[in-house]
Amino acid sequence: MAGAYDDRDGKIWMDGKLVEWRDAKVHILTHALHYASSVFEGERCYDGKIFKGVEHSIRLRKSAELLDFEIPYSVEEIEAAKYAMLAANGWTNAYVRAIAWRGAGDDMGVSARRNPVRLAIAGWEWGNYYGDAKMKGAKLDISKWRRPDPKTIPSAAKAAGLYMICTMSKHAAEAKGCSDALMMDYRGYVAEATGANVFFVKNGEVHTPLPDCFLNGLTRQTVIEMLKGKGITVHERHIEPVELAGFEQCWLTGTAAEVTPVGKIGDFHFEVGALTRDVAESYEKLVRA
Repeated sequence: MAGAYDDRDGKIWMDGKLVEWRDAKVHILTHALHYASSVFEGERCYDGKIFKGVEHSIRLRKSAELLDFEIPYSVEEIEAAKYAMLAANGWTNAYVRAIAWRGAGDDMGVSARRNPVRLAIAGWEWGNYYGDAKMKGAKLDISKWRRPDPKTIPSAAKAAGLYMICTMSKHAAEAKGCSDALMMDYRGYVAEATGANVFFVKNGEVHTPLPDCFLNGLTRQTVIEMLKGKGITVHERHIEPVELAGFEQCWLTGTAAEVTPVGKIGDFHFEVGALTRDVAESYEKLVRA
């Protein structure tokens, strides 16, 4: 696929039916466009099967509940819609994007209880999120923006509004020649990258930030289970920024990122070591099993 995302051939599932790609539109007064009342999921289909698709659909509905709206489709209906979209486009390997939002309706203020909740599922063929970083390690900036206190936002929701500072952080990182940015949390602990969780290695053990104010990614959970299955100790804990100097290896996890090695964060360097490569290879085998 090529061209702008609003000008392509193909089909998108939207509100119960497949529509032509270029016809999948919303009104300018859609509530979500003005007030960020939307939630989404990013998923990957490997060889005809969406990895952890049901878990993603469950989380999509839960995210909506945390934003005080209900998606008018069951998990089973959402799953069927995903595969219908993939089949209509002839894809067996693709990225899948499900998004639910408050649409245009009788309300156009902060409150939008009378507006319909809409759901769309699109997809596209997408290679490595960080390009050739899988071989040599991604280069990360350190963001000036922090993940907020969970008392101020529904941090367990994959909500569109929570990505505003991620976009700003990634733009700043790219301007410096980096692939992404590492974000701290509101207390100053290491949190995550703009769209991926982070892991570190020291003396054969793995350390990863405790997800108490950011999304506990499904890929993150999968990798932790994988590591424990290999007999590797995993520490889920608060990590101070000064500790970055003592870690030997680092990688990112996420549906788009999959398992991507990190070579540098700010002034800190990491090797793309044996454990990092093993985890990346094991994940690649798992998703295609």
